[in-house]
Amino acid sequence: MIAFHFRFDLVLYGLADPSLTQTGFFIWHARLVAGAFLTLAGVSLWLAHGQGLRWRAFWRRQARLIGAAALVSLVTYYAVPQAWVFFGILHSIALGSLLALPFLRLPAGVTLAAGLAVIGAAQVLPELLAWNHPGLRWLGLQTLGTSTVDLEPLFPWFGLMLIGLGLGRLWAPRRLRPAPPPGRLLSALAWPGRHSLMIYLVHQPVLMALIWTWSNLP
Repeated sequence: MIAFHFRFDLVLYGLADPSLTQTGFFIWHARLVAGAFLTLAGVSLWLAHGQGLRWRAFWRRQARLIGAAALVSLVTYYAVPQAWVFFGILHSIALGSLLALPFLRLPAGVTLAAGLAVIGAAQVLPELLAWNHPGLRWLGLQTLGTSTVDLEPLFPWFGLMLIGLGLGRLWAPRRLRPAPPPGRLLSALAWPGRHSLMIYLVHQPVLMALIWTWSNLP
């Protein structure tokens, strides 16, 4: 994610050729990063609530996600109003987490099949429905291009969250046991995962500030 945004910012400040963000590798890099986010969100949903839904923890996490998503929308609306983020990765994770709750009680095979069905529907439904109204673009069923710097609509990205949830159910132990306290090395390696939302929100302003400073050095 940071590597992706680093290249994006270099182009933004005119320090790299615009083609750097228009190649197949760059496009697939963006999709792989977003796909990893949604799939891991599904896995973590099972790890957190697979043994029983803890409503207080769930809604606390939802509040953080919704607040962070709203912040991204507000900042981008101010900075790039012509391409602001109305349904980015955080919006997608927040809505997907809510829609995935019924699947916590379903067999893994059903959840995996539903995830594949959502991804498949994203290839078929746009041509059948063509929901191009701006208020429906978050569904991902439009046939027209959308001007935004980040868009992960319900179709197909919710499918990856369901796949992550199904994989979590298949691979996770039936009963999660408390792990022994990690050492310093493991704690350091685990720190980014425990603070991934903060890193997501902070890394881009830090990158932009560093690149701007470097580009203006005498």
